[in-house]
Amino acid sequence: MDDDVKPMVENRKDLTADTVRDLWSQTYNTHGKPDWSHLFPYYHPDIIFQDAIQRLEGIENFTAMCERLTKRCKSLRMEIITIACESNVIMMDWKMTMSFRKSPDTPIFGCTKLTLHEDGRILHQRDYYDLWGDIFNGIPGFSKLYRRFMHRFFG
Repeated sequence: MDDDVKPMVENRKDLTADTVRDLWSQTYNTHGKPDWSHLFPYYHPDIIFQDAIQRLEGIENFTAMCERLTKRCKSLRMEIITIACESNVIMMDWKMTMSFRKSPDTPIFGCTKLTLHEDGRILHQRDYYDLWGDIFNGIPGFSKLYRRFMHRFFG
């Protein structure tokens, strides 16, 4: 382990519902771009991240994804609505509001499942959300068409 990383790992708090809520609230703000750097020591080097768009393996790929999102967003805010922890799993549901270049703020609702490694770091992160449904909700008239399509073809 790098000498630079070792002090950060030794100083990290145990991940609980309260520490996750506290740490994630420091990540997103209303006055600028998100910053995940304080969270990276909480991720295992073999992190597997998956969401509706992608699946990534390894801390290098995960941090690169976070950096790409930071560059694309004008602002990003997250509100954790509920959070629960049992054994080595932490679940939270959230509302994330994103703003890109010329687009208006777009709220996306979802949930995240964090699975902890035996050393206490995040080994798996799975984000669940309906990206298109939440985006289309902000387009007058189109949201009804999208919901009708989804209901007709998917129940």
